[in-house]
Amino acid sequence: MPDPFEESLRDLLNKPSARDDDARLGRVLKTANRQVGVGDLFGLMGHWLQALLMAINSGSGHVAPVSRRHSSNRSFDKAD
Repeated sequence: MPDPFEESLRDLLNKPSARDDDARLGRVLKTANRQVGVGDLFGLMGHWLQALLMAINSGSGHVAPVSRRHSSNRSFDKAD
């Protein structure tokens, strides 16, 4: 299965240029570093969001609804 990331780096490396090989290699490595860094950043944000949702889910059972109405002692199950 072809990897588009690898193909783009190969195209950059094989692209004819008036520059020397060191500059071309530097450009390819800079592009690779940038693409890998962005992927890591998105992965980090995904893990952060997952941890946040897990924390909210585990804490939601401890929150009780608050009512300001006074509860009556009457039971609606019994006939008067």
